[in-house]
Amino acid sequence: MNIRRILSFRNRIAFIAVGVILGVLSLLYTNSLARTLREKEQHNVELWAHAMERLNRDVLSGTIMVQTPLVDDLISNNNNIPFIITNENLEVISSHLIPEEIIDHPDRLRRQIDKFTKENTPRQVRFGWTNRHYHIIFYGHSALLKQLYYYPYVQIFVIAAFVLLAFVAFRSSKLDEQNRVWIGLAKETAHQLGTPTSSLLGWIEYLRSQDVDQTAVEEMNKDLAHLMKIVDRFSKIGSETPLTPANINEVVGGSVMYFRKRIPRNVTLDYNGLAIAPVEAAINVALFEWVVENLMKNALDALQGHGAIEVKIASDEKHVTIDVKDTGKGIAKGNWKRIFEPGFTTKTRGWGLGLSLSRRIVEEYHKGRIFVADSEIGKGTTFRIILKRTFEG
Repeated sequence: MNIRRILSFRNRIAFIAVGVILGVLSLLYTNSLARTLREKEQHNVELWAHAMERLNRDVLSGTIMVQTPLVDDLISNNNNIPFIITNENLEVISSHLIPEEIIDHPDRLRRQIDKFTKENTPRQVRFGWTNRHYHIIFYGHSALLKQLYYYPYVQIFVIAAFVLLAFVAFRSSKLDEQNRVWIGLAKETAHQLGTPTSSLLGWIEYLRSQDVDQTAVEEMNKDLAHLMKIVDRFSKIGSETPLTPANINEVVGGSVMYFRKRIPRNVTLDYNGLAIAPVEAAINVALFEWVVENLMKNALDALQGHGAIEVKIASDEKHVTIDVKDTGKGIAKGNWKRIFEPGFTTKTRGWGLGLSLSRRIVEEYHKGRIFVADSEIGKGTTFRIILKRTFEG
């Protein structure tokens, strides 16, 4: 891990930590405001209660609360605290910010009173000299107080969403940068290989005119043609990739035939594609051959000089499936997905890019799927490609 990657990781952690700290501070501060506002509202209710007690203390009957304009102004005007005032028998005397359908419905009224009781302790207002009669103020949280209670969670959600979006944007920018590097590397590789391949074509033409074994010359020509295909594949990375309907049996069969002459004697390579009905799919032949050859090469590496490779084609009404199966060392189940990650490899040599590029070609260019269908340590692995099938018009 280089210094730039370490700093990048630390920057992401610091960014997330700052977001979490801001969220916690916001929660604490808003809770403090909510607590202050709640205490103020409770204090206001106490003032109302005292005002009502003082205004009704001199009433001789002691059974009827005097309702004066001062009381109305004190507890109703410019007030956003919902409340219900009842007598000792829970009969409603007055209410504020409570819908009529609740006041007129006994069950709903009882539920509302219970809710207010949970939010704030009811305040009794005694009047007269006997204290036998009293009123009760049931009150809840104001709309502003409720907003203050929920606001911190909204802030935390917004901060979390911001951190997530920033992380995704940062990750996307890094992936775009990596993609540009790989595309540039691929195109530069194709450019560098162009000159020697052109020179080799000239040398093969020269050998054809000489008194040498022409069979060896033809095999060299086949290898050169394959090398030119590789150059063409590298040049197509990052470019528009036109897809055309192609006979999958023939395309895969061409790669199998090329490999069959170049594998060790103790390795068998079987293919069923030439013995079944042709199946078509929309592909870019040059790139798709690359994927098939890469899977066969991985299978050959897994065999370590002896074993069997089986390439099998199957289809249904919508899809065509290509399986590449080997009897090699197998892949641990925990690595079935990781082997498609750039840089991951179980080999002692190589950069771990083959399967990553294969997945990109199949999934991004061909809109198909490629995955490990089955694998067992010591028994072998099956890679599977699934493409959408096309039919002749």
